Amino acid sequence: MNKETKQWYASWFDSPFYHILYKDRDHAEAEAFMSNLTEYLNVPEDGKILDLACGKGRHAIYLNKIGYNVVGADLSENSIKHAKQFENDTLNFKVHNMCQPFGEQFDAVFNLFTSFGYFENEADNLATIKAIKTNLNDFGFGVIDFLNAEFIIDNLVPENTKTVDGIDFLQRRRVENGYIIKDISFTFENEDYQFEERVRAFTLANFETLFEQAGVHLLDVFGDFKLNKFHSKTSERLIMIFK
Repeated sequence: MNKETKQWYASWFDSPFYHILYKDRDHAEAEAFMSNLTEYLNVPEDGKILDLACGKGRHAIYLNKIGYNVVGADLSENSIKHAKQFENDTLNFKVHNMCQPFGEQFDAVFNLFTSFGYFENEADNLATIKAIKTNLNDFGFGVIDFLNAEFIIDNLVPENTKTVDGIDFLQRRRVENGYIIKDISFTFENEDYQFEERVRAFTLANFETLFEQAGVHLLDVFGDFKLNKFHSKTSERLIMIFK
């Protein structure tokens, strides 16, 4: 039985298997990134941060722990349902489509861990940046943490198998029509599953064009979670600060 839908991100991100496959993410690294980023941006004490496409809320929860008033927003109802158990007076989670303005303004809006560039409709990429701009107050900063497409393509591993919780995830990667694509297939309880991750291979130049169209200004670019300088050939991340 094949489990998939046209909007891959709506089904895959909502699937329990997505969280199984990526359960070994480095939380210490993510927390250090959030500390580095908020310090660099000088987000005010008790400042408001929107974590856009927050997943199960790992970044949002830590940002709240270090003193910020945080809202986590995600399209995945299952992820938000999970995250709501961590809510308090200064931490809230809501189901939200990030292509649309949130309806509040923030000191910072974070879009983290390549949670961008996967839309079926190309116009949604520009709409998301415009929405982030609307979500920022006069002193606020937007942050998009994206993969460095040039580095990823140069170092692409065509195929490998990752075993997590007894499930063998076969991952096949390719570049096609301007997208970096990962096909994920596995068997669980005698059923065959197949999902696809499809992300636009946006370069810094592509983002600069989108920012210009959205009327936002790129202020700084970093190449890793320690906020070291971006190098197109060697940096694993493309982290952009704008307003």
